[in-house]
Amino acid sequence: MTPQLVHCDPVTCLNVTGMGEPGGTEHVSAIGALYAVASVMGGPASPLEGRWWVEDNSRPPLEVPRDQWRWHLLLPLPDVPEPGAVEAAREQARASGTAVDRVQVVTFTEGECVELLHEGPYSEEKASLDVMETFMAEHGLVRNGLHHEIYLTDFTEPEPKTLLRQPVRRARIGNGSAARPAPGRG
Repeated sequence: MTPQLVHCDPVTCLNVTGMGEPGGTEHVSAIGALYAVASVMGGPASPLEGRWWVEDNSRPPLEVPRDQWRWHLLLPLPDVPEPGAVEAAREQARASGTAVDRVQVVTFTEGECVELLHEGPYSEEKASLDVMETFMAEHGLVRNGLHHEIYLTDFTEPEPKTLLRQPVRRARIGNGSAARPAPGRG
Protein backbone atom coordinates (compact mmCIF):
# COMPACT_ATOMS: atom_id res chain seq x y z
CA MET A 1 0.00 0.00 0.00
CA THR A 2 1.11 3.56 -0.68
CA PRO A 3 1.37 6.12 2.12
CA GLN A 4 -1.10 8.97 2.03
CA LEU A 5 -1.30 12.43 3.54
CA VAL A 6 -4.38 12.88 5.76
CA HIS A 7 -5.66 15.49 8.20
CA CYS A 8 -6.59 14.32 11.71
CA ASP A 9 -8.96 16.43 13.80
CA PRO A 10 -8.91 16.56 17.63
CA VAL A 11 -9.76 13.26 19.31
CA THR A 12 -10.74 12.56 22.92
CA CYS A 13 -9.56 9.26 24.38
CA LEU A 14 -9.18 7.21 27.49
CA ASN A 15 -5.42 7.12 28.02
CA VAL A 16 -2.81 5.29 30.06
CA THR A 17 0.83 6.41 29.82
CA GLY A 18 3.69 4.08 30.59
CA MET A 19 7.01 2.57 29.66
CA GLY A 20 7.93 -0.96 28.71
CA GLU A 21 8.03 -3.42 25.91
CA PRO A 22 4.93 -4.19 23.87
CA GLY A 23 3.25 -7.25 25.36
CA GLY A 24 5.22 -6.89 28.61
CA THR A 25 3.65 -6.76 32.06
CA GLU A 26 3.32 -2.97 32.19
CA HIS A 27 1.85 -2.78 28.68
CA VAL A 28 -0.67 -5.58 29.27
CA SER A 29 -1.70 -4.06 32.62
CA ALA A 30 -2.35 -0.70 30.95
CA ILE A 31 -4.48 -2.33 28.24
CA GLY A 32 -6.51 -4.15 30.91
CA ALA A 33 -7.10 -0.91 32.80
CA LEU A 34 -8.27 0.91 29.66
CA TYR A 35 -10.72 -1.83 28.72
CA ALA A 36 -12.02 -2.16 32.29
CA VAL A 37 -12.89 1.54 32.47
CA ALA A 38 -14.21 1.62 28.88
CA SER A 39 -16.44 -1.36 29.62
CA VAL A 40 -18.10 0.45 32.52
CA MET A 41 -18.57 3.49 30.26
CA GLY A 42 -20.37 1.41 27.64
CA GLY A 43 -17.50 -0.24 25.80
CA PRO A 44 -14.67 0.99 23.55
CA ALA A 45 -15.84 3.04 20.58
CA SER A 46 -12.77 2.33 18.47
CA PRO A 47 -9.79 -0.02 18.26
CA LEU A 48 -6.89 0.26 20.69
CA GLU A 49 -4.27 2.82 19.67
CA GLY A 50 -0.74 3.59 20.79
CA ARG A 51 1.52 6.62 20.52
CA TRP A 52 5.19 5.70 20.94
CA TRP A 53 8.50 7.45 21.64
CA VAL A 54 11.96 6.96 23.12
CA GLU A 55 14.06 9.34 25.18
CA ASP A 56 17.46 7.95 24.18
CA ASN A 57 19.17 10.32 21.72
CA SER A 58 22.37 8.26 21.48
CA ARG A 59 21.04 5.67 18.99
CA PRO A 60 18.27 5.05 16.45
CA PRO A 61 14.92 4.40 18.17
CA LEU A 62 14.56 0.81 16.99
CA GLU A 63 17.94 0.06 18.60
CA VAL A 64 16.72 1.26 22.00
CA PRO A 65 15.83 -1.74 24.19
CA ARG A 66 12.09 -2.31 24.05
CA ASP A 67 11.76 -2.13 27.84
CA GLN A 68 12.73 1.57 27.49
CA TRP A 69 10.02 2.41 24.97
CA ARG A 70 7.44 4.92 26.20
CA TRP A 71 3.81 4.98 25.16
CA HIS A 72 0.36 6.40 25.51
CA LEU A 73 -2.25 3.67 25.02
CA LEU A 74 -5.59 5.05 23.88
CA LEU A 75 -9.22 4.12 23.36
CA PRO A 76 -10.96 6.92 21.44
CA LEU A 77 -14.33 8.02 22.81
CA PRO A 78 -17.32 9.08 20.70
CA ASP A 79 -17.72 12.29 22.76
CA VAL A 80 -16.10 14.17 25.62
CA PRO A 81 -17.45 12.46 28.77
CA GLU A 82 -19.62 14.34 31.23
CA PRO A 83 -17.73 15.73 34.24
CA GLY A 84 -17.17 12.96 36.79
CA ALA A 85 -18.03 10.12 34.37
CA VAL A 86 -14.49 8.75 34.14
CA GLU A 87 -13.96 8.98 37.91
CA ALA A 88 -17.22 7.05 38.47
CA ALA A 89 -16.20 4.46 35.85
CA ARG A 90 -12.77 4.02 37.48
CA GLU A 91 -14.46 3.46 40.83
CA GLN A 92 -16.84 0.85 39.38
CA ALA A 93 -13.98 -0.88 37.52
CA ARG A 94 -11.72 -1.01 40.58
CA ALA A 95 -12.93 -4.55 41.40
CA SER A 96 -11.33 -5.74 38.13
CA GLY A 97 -7.96 -5.63 39.86
CA THR A 98 -6.39 -3.56 37.08
CA ALA A 99 -4.60 -0.25 37.55
CA VAL A 100 -7.71 1.79 36.73
CA ASP A 101 -6.43 4.85 38.62
CA ARG A 102 -3.98 5.40 35.75
CA VAL A 103 -6.78 5.88 33.22
CA GLN A 104 -7.45 9.50 32.32
CA VAL A 105 -9.17 11.43 29.55
CA VAL A 106 -6.99 13.29 27.06
CA THR A 107 -7.69 15.26 23.91
CA PHE A 108 -5.01 15.72 21.29
CA THR A 109 -4.72 16.95 17.71
CA GLU A 110 -2.24 15.60 15.20
CA GLY A 111 -3.18 17.68 12.15
CA GLU A 112 -1.40 16.63 8.96
CA CYS A 113 -0.20 13.02 9.03
CA VAL A 114 1.30 10.40 6.78
CA GLU A 115 -0.57 7.09 7.08
CA LEU A 116 0.16 3.59 5.84
CA LEU A 117 -1.61 0.29 6.48
CA HIS A 118 0.89 -2.32 7.68
CA GLU A 119 -0.28 -5.88 7.13
CA GLY A 120 1.84 -8.48 8.85
CA PRO A 121 3.79 -9.11 12.03
CA TYR A 122 4.84 -6.19 14.20
CA SER A 123 8.44 -7.39 13.78
CA GLU A 124 8.19 -6.39 10.10
CA GLU A 125 6.92 -2.83 10.67
CA LYS A 126 10.34 -1.34 9.96
CA ALA A 127 9.84 -1.95 6.23
CA SER A 128 6.55 0.00 6.33
CA LEU A 129 8.14 2.76 8.42
CA ASP A 130 10.93 3.02 5.83
CA VAL A 131 8.31 3.43 3.06
CA MET A 132 6.73 6.24 5.11
CA GLU A 133 10.13 7.92 5.61
CA THR A 134 10.78 7.83 1.85
CA PHE A 135 7.34 9.32 1.15
CA MET A 136 7.97 12.08 3.69
CA ALA A 137 11.37 12.92 2.18
CA GLU A 138 9.93 12.98 -1.36
CA HIS A 139 7.19 15.36 -0.25
CA GLY A 140 9.35 17.69 1.87
CA LEU A 141 7.81 16.56 5.17
CA VAL A 142 9.39 16.01 8.59
CA ARG A 143 8.08 14.49 11.80
CA ASN A 144 5.88 16.67 13.94
CA GLY A 145 4.78 14.48 16.81
CA LEU A 146 4.71 10.98 18.21
CA HIS A 147 4.58 7.82 16.09
CA HIS A 148 0.97 6.58 16.23
CA GLU A 149 -0.41 3.08 15.65
CA ILE A 150 -4.05 1.98 15.37
CA TYR A 151 -4.48 -1.75 15.96
CA LEU A 152 -7.17 -2.91 13.53
CA THR A 153 -6.92 -6.55 14.60
CA ASP A 154 -6.30 -8.33 17.89
CA PHE A 155 -2.69 -8.59 19.10
CA THR A 156 -2.91 -12.38 18.89
CA GLU A 157 -3.65 -12.41 15.15
CA PRO A 158 -0.77 -14.07 13.24
CA GLU A 159 -1.11 -11.46 10.45
CA PRO A 160 -2.20 -8.29 12.27
CA LYS A 161 -3.28 -5.12 10.51
CA THR A 162 -1.97 -1.86 11.93
CA LEU A 163 -2.58 1.63 10.63
CA LEU A 164 0.72 3.50 11.04
CA ARG A 165 0.44 7.27 11.40
CA GLN A 166 3.11 9.94 11.65
CA PRO A 167 2.19 13.59 12.27
CA VAL A 168 4.18 15.79 9.89
CA ARG A 169 4.89 19.36 8.89
CA ARG A 170 6.60 20.93 5.90
CA ALA A 171 10.39 20.92 6.25
CA ARG A 172 11.96 24.30 6.85
CA ILE A 173 14.61 25.23 4.35
CA GLY A 174 18.02 24.97 5.97
CA ASN A 175 16.63 23.23 9.06
CA GLY A 176 17.72 19.62 9.17
CA SER A 177 16.37 19.03 12.65
CA ALA A 178 13.30 16.96 13.21
CA ALA A 179 11.80 15.15 16.16
CA ARG A 180 13.47 11.86 17.02
CA PRO A 181 11.68 9.06 15.22
CA ALA A 182 9.71 6.80 17.49
CA PRO A 183 9.87 3.05 17.43
CA GLY A 184 7.37 0.90 15.67
CA ARG A 185 6.33 -2.15 17.62
CA GLY A 186 8.70 -4.34 15.57
